[in-house]
Amino acid sequence: MQAAPTHTAPRDYTPGAGLPGDRHARIAARQAFVSLKLTFLEALDHVPHADWLRVQVIAAEEPVDLWLLRAPVFAAIAGVGTDQRSRRQMLRRGLDSMFPDLDDASCFNPL
Repeated sequence: MQAAPTHTAPRDYTPGAGLPGDRHARIAARQAFVSLKLTFLEALDHVPHADWLRVQVIAAEEPVDLWLLRAPVFAAIAGVGTDQRSRRQMLRRGLDSMFPDLDDASCFNPL
């Protein structure tokens, strides 16, 4: 006598996919991530010898990937010129929009 085959329900890998609020939140998070990626690429625009960094930014799949690239990007755009300063400010604003609570309230935060 053979045992009856057991049927299990298929696994749902998309939690909350049917809720409009969840979809809107995921879309907003994705748009913010893409905006930060573009900010990184714009900061690296016309920076000599930054090809490897550009490839890493393009390959980033999560916001934390960009967070880990922030120090090398800031190092690449370091300088005293007004162009470099505006690029650093733009990048800081982009990082603040994605990671708003990571700095103290003090104005003496080094970056």
